[in-house]
Amino acid sequence: MTDTNIALTSTISEDNTLELALREIEIPQPSENQIVIRVEAAPINPSDLGVMLSVADMTTAKQSGSAERPVIHADVPAKFMGAVKKRLGKAIPVGNEGAGTVVAAGSSDAAQSLMGKTVAFIGGGSYRKYVCVNVQSCLELAPGTTAVEGASSFVNPLTALAMVETMRAEGHKAIVHAAAASNLGQMLNRICMADGIDLVNIVRKPEQEALLRDMGAKYVVNSSSDSFMADLTQALIETGATIAFDPIGGGRLASDMLTCMEAAVSRNITEYSVYGSDIYKQVYIYGGLDRGPVTLNRTFGFAWGVNGFLLFNALGKLGMETNIAMRKRVAAEIKTTFASHYTHDVSLAGALQLDAIAAYGKMATGEKYLIKPQS
Repeated sequence: MTDTNIALTSTISEDNTLELALREIEIPQPSENQIVIRVEAAPINPSDLGVMLSVADMTTAKQSGSAERPVIHADVPAKFMGAVKKRLGKAIPVGNEGAGTVVAAGSSDAAQSLMGKTVAFIGGGSYRKYVCVNVQSCLELAPGTTAVEGASSFVNPLTALAMVETMRAEGHKAIVHAAAASNLGQMLNRICMADGIDLVNIVRKPEQEALLRDMGAKYVVNSSSDSFMADLTQALIETGATIAFDPIGGGRLASDMLTCMEAAVSRNITEYSVYGSDIYKQVYIYGGLDRGPVTLNRTFGFAWGVNGFLLFNALGKLGMETNIAMRKRVAAEIKTTFASHYTHDVSLAGALQLDAIAAYGKMATGEKYLIKPQS
């Protein structure tokens, strides 16, 4: 280890300003069940941007500082300050996950067994040169797996697996997923193909539709098509899907999913009921690509639910045995089922360039950034 540790932090001040900066922090010292990891790769996920950029208006962003220590300032609209009052004045470390080499370990056998190995980790503050984490927050990567290959071992893989396990636990038999050409969506598609689960993929562009079909996806519908509602209903008739996962959040997509589900399950019902079918339909919202309000047009009876879906909450419900099995599967299939592909890699300083922020801040499908803190 060097004698310098640098972390990317996000601070919102009482003067309605967001500051992104690189701060020099101490080299961590591990306790009994902890390890210190030299972070070599950490992805930028939408969930990371929720902490990093928060509710700031990034069209107002300005860059200052030096080439090695850039600083970004942006305005936070006054109407959002109440929502972030508990983080005011706090320099919050950014980054949920990453991977690297274990360079120091605590005294426990579990910690010592990881010394010198390449591991993935979760737990926050991954956009830094060195991080100290509990061994339970780590995943030992198989020999020959690089930090870049293992950098996205937790958030997307476990979210995709948790969706499948939630489907099973709640008694559904097929899944609907929106923004399905994303990195996570491609993983979910591969999981469902391997496990024999029907998956209805919703995309917005013809090229995304072609991408998924080339991967072997059977059911792909385009939300920009004039025939979207009819196409989605037909896919739901064929699959029997009654659970959906929506990363869009705002708008009427959740409502459209429920409407088409109701149309699919009630197509053979001959007796009219003002309450609709008694088949339960569930939509989980797990992202905020659209920050606008969720609009529900009540055309889908009364047997339905719209809930939030958060990975850590889902893992808690699924139980330890399922969690362990999911982690083992990720480690075994990190180069295949759970492989992530990055379009850009940047240093810590490179992540604080206005052009880079404008690009990864869009959270656009096919634009995935990777931070390499040692660069």
